[in-house]
Amino acid sequence: MPIISGVYEVIWDATFQLVLLGSLLIGATSGTLGAFAVLRRRSLLGDALAHAALPGVALAFLWTQSKALPILLLGATVSGVVGVLIIEAIVNYTRIKADAALGIVLSVFFGGGIVLLTHIQRSEVGNQSGLDKFLFGQAASIVRADLYVMCIVSVLVMIAVFLFYKEFKGLIFDAEFLSALGFSPRVVNLLLMGLIVLTVMVGLQAVGVILIAAMLITPAAAARFWTDRLHVMVLVSGILGALCGALGVGLSALAPRIPTGPVMVLVATAAFLVSVLIAPRRGVLARRMRLRANALRENGQHFLRAYLALQTQDKQEVVLADLAGELQLPLYRVRRLAKRLGRDGWVNTHNGACSLTKLGHKEADFVVKSHQLWEYYLVYRSILEEDHVDRPADEVEHILTPEIIEQLETILAEEDIDIVGDIHKAHSGYRRTGRDE
Repeated sequence: MPIISGVYEVIWDATFQLVLLGSLLIGATSGTLGAFAVLRRRSLLGDALAHAALPGVALAFLWTQSKALPILLLGATVSGVVGVLIIEAIVNYTRIKADAALGIVLSVFFGGGIVLLTHIQRSEVGNQSGLDKFLFGQAASIVRADLYVMCIVSVLVMIAVFLFYKEFKGLIFDAEFLSALGFSPRVVNLLLMGLIVLTVMVGLQAVGVILIAAMLITPAAAARFWTDRLHVMVLVSGILGALCGALGVGLSALAPRIPTGPVMVLVATAAFLVSVLIAPRRGVLARRMRLRANALRENGQHFLRAYLALQTQDKQEVVLADLAGELQLPLYRVRRLAKRLGRDGWVNTHNGACSLTKLGHKEADFVVKSHQLWEYYLVYRSILEEDHVDRPADEVEHILTPEIIEQLETILAEEDIDIVGDIHKAHSGYRRTGRDE
């Protein structure tokens, strides 16, 4: 009960609500723009721009002697835009690559910002500046006026993403096609980086210069594991960023004296690790299951081919020990393989021997046909010599589908090739080394 009461009080606290809304905006905006940055291979851009914004914050304070967030963000934005222009100039007019240009701007601007902050701290107004919150973030300092500024900037960024989505998509995947349509890739790239500048500026106060890049990159990298479609990735990345921001605020509120920005980054990192593990197509577990299924299928097909190589017209049963020798596998593994194929309805086993069912014969004929047809195609197309095609055919036969086989037959038939007459190879002599089940 005390815990529930404490959570209830935190939720209805006005400061908590302001910080929560601000963090939601920061996470959603960062995640949305981060998807484009990651696919554009500009992951370090957010880090460079955040560091480039630090001298702008310091100069804006020195000029106005004001800590108002709009003024400080304006200075940070100007400094960030200057950093973007310098990066583009270095990349376009020198032989230095983009990653080196990002590193140069990041270190030089950040060094200049630290010098300016040191000067401010030693000046008469240094104790009143509080600009160090832009280094590490201080989400609890968000007030209503700051939230209004964040809302305006976030809405502008989202509208720009909606209006120029197709242009950004073309820039990421085919800049030449974008240019052929009449758009300037350089202008579109500057627009994208300008939006990233605004996004970084919005998150500086809550997350800080050092950690804002994580909120820009991590949700997008996590979203990449869940989809191959850009619009879905942008949506998922924005939602993940918003959830990470909200959870980070909630956890830091429940645990006193823990800063909000680092917790947000840790939550985003946890979301990334979960995506790496359990994503349905790209995740580690899914990949391991897929590799295991492929290995089992290949072993089963090798078993069927070895069976056809050993069977005779007089006796359809094949001793498992003979199959083990043919496959060059231990007998216990061949028994397990036969048992698994029996569950699939392909093999009947009894008294240390096995025979194929109708379904097993159908699958075995398809496997052998796939192997021989692909061998013939390689030789006919003069891709490989006849004595070199067995291994490539063995590697490819496991991924050939009935549709691909039909296409190969159609191609050869259209060129008046007697497939049936030419594909007459003995099933014996095949030696395969099986894989672990």
